[in-house]
Amino acid sequence: MDTLSRRVEVVEGDITKMKTDAIVNAANRTLLGGGGVDGAIHRAAGRGLLEECRRLGGCETGEAKATGAYNLPCGMVVHTVGPVWRGGGFGEAELLRSCYINSIETAVKKGAVTIAFPSISTGAYGYPLREAARVACLAVREMLEKYPEEKLKKVFFVCYGAEAYGVYEGLKSIFE
Repeated sequence: MDTLSRRVEVVEGDITKMKTDAIVNAANRTLLGGGGVDGAIHRAAGRGLLEECRRLGGCETGEAKATGAYNLPCGMVVHTVGPVWRGGGFGEAELLRSCYINSIETAVKKGAVTIAFPSISTGAYGYPLREAARVACLAVREMLEKYPEEKLKKVFFVCYGAEAYGVYEGLKSIFE
């Protein structure tokens, strides 16, 4: 059986610099910008992104919506709203899984074959990094198994900092 690991790459860096078909924004429910990854993407994209997001009417937790990329080097931005960590007993894992599944489905439907993800919900939303990374990797594996390489060529996990990079890199065996 062909290994999926060649279709996954873990990088340490800035998601706003990724030249992929799509990048994923860990957004809040308004989609109107915020802190962390969300704020960085909005600042780098410019005013057009905010204007387009205003017309989308927000987004529910676990769902995804696509917009143009504006001043970003990627082809589109897929906005998804991760769950706030409340201890793990409130469906957080399933909601987080839905973020990855729905982001990939949205991107693939719009023709993206390369997609870059931040570590959704692990900043201000407080999801423990190791648990979130495991959910992310399992969801991405599911989608790589669903879509042939022509439809989903490469998924990047873009990590902000060495700790996140180490955690995601340590989970690459999920794709073997």
